[in-house]
Amino acid sequence: MHPKALLEATADLVGLVLKFDHPADAVVSRFFREHREFGPRERATLAETVYTVLRKKNLFDHLSPSGSGSKERRMAILGFHGPRDFLKSALNDTEKRWLDNCDAVDEADLLERHRHNLPEWLVNPLKAQLGDGFWPLVQSLQQPAPLDLRVNMLNDKRADVQKELKLAGIPAKPTPFSPWGLRIDGKPAINKVDAFARGAVEVQDEGSQLLALLLDAHRGEMVVDFCAGAGGKTLAIGASMRNTGRLYAFDVSAHRLDALKPRLARSKLSNVHPAAIAHERDDRIKRLAGKIDRVLVDAPCSGLGTLRRNPDLKWRQSAKSVAELTAKQTAILQSAARLLKPGGRLIYATCSVLPEENEAIAEAFSVVNPDYVVQEAGELLTSLKVENAASLCAGGDSGLRYLRLWPHLHATDGFFAAVWARKQLG
Repeated sequence: MHPKALLEATADLVGLVLKFDHPADAVVSRFFREHREFGPRERATLAETVYTVLRKKNLFDHLSPSGSGSKERRMAILGFHGPRDFLKSALNDTEKRWLDNCDAVDEADLLERHRHNLPEWLVNPLKAQLGDGFWPLVQSLQQPAPLDLRVNMLNDKRADVQKELKLAGIPAKPTPFSPWGLRIDGKPAINKVDAFARGAVEVQDEGSQLLALLLDAHRGEMVVDFCAGAGGKTLAIGASMRNTGRLYAFDVSAHRLDALKPRLARSKLSNVHPAAIAHERDDRIKRLAGKIDRVLVDAPCSGLGTLRRNPDLKWRQSAKSVAELTAKQTAILQSAARLLKPGGRLIYATCSVLPEENEAIAEAFSVVNPDYVVQEAGELLTSLKVENAASLCAGGDSGLRYLRLWPHLHATDGFFAAVWARKQLG
């Protein structure tokens, strides 16, 4: 495609995404459906430019007023994913000089907000938690996330799948913590390889795999994935149960559960029972109260641990929206806990990095539910033979109370998990 036409299309897409009416990935997908003329290379340029603009929005907002043309075009030029000579062939002389001046800006001369590219409401909570780790986190959030796969251990072994992918031209390395994971650099068309088609692998961040591992569901148990969504953790849990017992995948969105169906078919699992519920107090929940061995509550959250993949979230969320989420998280956890039978295990998890969605929710739950006893996540992960389990945890007197994952420390999305066991009767 001619450089000028590609830049024009990129500016159009940037403009649509920056309205923040819908998630960026949904806007990009719809744009591609409506513009079938783009090949794989053009699509990669369009998508990566959009995500660069979202990652560096503060900086580009600062630089763009000195340019010419529409703001969408200026933002697209600054974030353009591709060779500089290709881009410059689409620019006029004024734009070329402006771009050279922007490229010459020394990062050390910029204000903090133009270097961290975060909304101000998010900066102080992160600095308070991380101290000197704030800027390493910022650096990691400016980079795209690697592609992690979970091997379906029901039918395959990680080493065998690793060899199979290598023969398909996709080198992969074992993930450092999850015994089920493989990590791939770049973005190969994994859905085109046989290992994916036959259900040997699923795309899933290593942190998400560790949540399913921490639940430690056993053969023949009754298990609930309370906020199952599209079912990534559901599938991992079902495989760990060796396709036995009964695994309920609950979600308030039937649409999200529909996305589970093709994945479930590929996985060869027959112990999974997806069910849409009206709310956390649905009659289905009441009927199962006190009967479930393991409950995972991967609660709706701000998603701020996934900013490498979803950089638009930092601009679409706010302190107010987080406050609204914490009320929902508290209610969901309390309702889901009623499912657990004495001796069972409960996990509350988010892909957020904010204490008000994580430790604050867990500690408040413990106060009002004394029959649920906190379990040290670090000890549980060590017993599950996770290497360097202590490095994945924080909180409590031992520093091992909660699973606490960070992109800059663990190369995973940001995750939190708290674990409880319900006291036995008598």
